[in-house]
Amino acid sequence: MDEFGLIRVWTEDRQSKEFLQGSGVILGIGDDTAIVQGASGQEWLLAMDTMVEEVHFLSDTMCEEDIGYKALASNISDIAAMGGVPKFALVSVSIPPNWNEQRMKKVYDGLYECAAQYEVAVVGGDTTAAPRHLVVSVTVMGTVEAGRALRRSDAGPGQFVFLTGATGLSAAGLHGLLPKPEGSRSPRPPQRLIKAHQRPSPSVKAGRLLVEQGWGSALNDISDGLASEAWEIAEASSVRLILKEAQLPLSGELAAYAHRCRINPLDWVLYGGEDYVLLGTADHRHEAAMKEQFRAEGIPLFIIGEVEQGAPEVLLEASSGRRQQILKQGYNHFSKG
Repeated sequence: MDEFGLIRVWTEDRQSKEFLQGSGVILGIGDDTAIVQGASGQEWLLAMDTMVEEVHFLSDTMCEEDIGYKALASNISDIAAMGGVPKFALVSVSIPPNWNEQRMKKVYDGLYECAAQYEVAVVGGDTTAAPRHLVVSVTVMGTVEAGRALRRSDAGPGQFVFLTGATGLSAAGLHGLLPKPEGSRSPRPPQRLIKAHQRPSPSVKAGRLLVEQGWGSALNDISDGLASEAWEIAEASSVRLILKEAQLPLSGELAAYAHRCRINPLDWVLYGGEDYVLLGTADHRHEAAMKEQFRAEGIPLFIIGEVEQGAPEVLLEASSGRRQQILKQGYNHFSKG
């Protein structure tokens, strides 16, 4: 089957004409470009991410459907980190010989499952051959009210630091799924940790609350790890972030699994990535209202620190009050170690 035939098999009738028209799609898959309606008083948000076989996933850690789901979810999370609404997606795949039509259909099954959950219209993309490994690239377009996007650079001294969920779960799940050296044993992680890695949940609802209520200041999503994202806010805003160790959310399942693996759970909490919860700062005058509204919406909210004036850095404060700088590290695609 030729390229266009394959595209039809993988994408045709996945989303109804009524949904696409209601989403503002004038012309979707099938021409040189998609055409979508603009809206007055809004700004477009554009995000792109790429997943490469044996860099971002292995057959040991993710099935085909998980790959498609996560490829879209990671981009939706970038839109959520600006407080935006994800609207449209472009999907490009580079396919090696060992990925046949049926395997690729499963990738698209997962991708369209995520699209349906977050009401994202898939409007185009590209398909090419690859020599050895599968590559999936997704571009997501979203909207946010003009002038209201939440940026990393807007944290200010005197604000508090918050998370919209626990971190480290995805890293723990990945640890348990990765193949181990012959003869070594590693306990299987709880299903919640596996799901956190394979099927992450972008925090779109939380991001929208922060914009709609005017609560959010700086915002970032946890893709490369809490420590790395905190450093990004500190440097972009030219402030010092103090994270309080006793206030960092620690899942009981994560703590128990880390103990079984003889790993300090704080390593996963600080340096594990791909949790896709939001890290942000806000003024203390909003704290009570945020806690009440997030609780009413069923969204976790953890106050984990403070913003101080000073040279950009991130410090971890122990219960004793002793502070030490957190390493500026997280997931690095180009790390040699």
